[in-house]
Amino acid sequence: MEFLDFKAFQCIEGESLSPTAWLKVTQEMINHFAKATHDFQWIHVDAERAKEESPLKKTIAHGFLSLALIPKFLTDAIQVKSLKMGYNFGLEHVRFPHAVAVDSYVRGCITVDKIIPQKFNGLKIIWDVIIEIKGVKKPACSAKIITLAYE
Repeated sequence: MEFLDFKAFQCIEGESLSPTAWLKVTQEMINHFAKATHDFQWIHVDAERAKEESPLKKTIAHGFLSLALIPKFLTDAIQVKSLKMGYNFGLEHVRFPHAVAVDSYVRGCITVDKIIPQKFNGLKIIWDVIIEIKGVKKPACSAKIITLAYE
């Protein structure tokens, strides 16, 4: 969805957006995330050990990798042309109900829960986000994410 400005965007408060395109979670992505976070637990980076010892028989993405994809999915789902800057303000109710096995596909399902006007032409936006895994009933991640945006 694309909006000219915040006034137009505020009209979708309470609405769900169309799901984003599917994104493949590769071992390369998982390895880069491990390097960035210094989290090298074998279940994420050791394919041979995962094949032998993991119930999924594959490596899995870090839960926080799923969470870190939310800004990408927000950008994919919605554009406000007048936006000058935005940043993460916080998270609430974060859960990781199901692991994301390597080479799985995930997508964002986003609802604009609440929009609160702020000083300096800003908005506080509370998003309900579900990260779905293709072919899996339980989501990879569910969270409320709060962003501050300015035009």
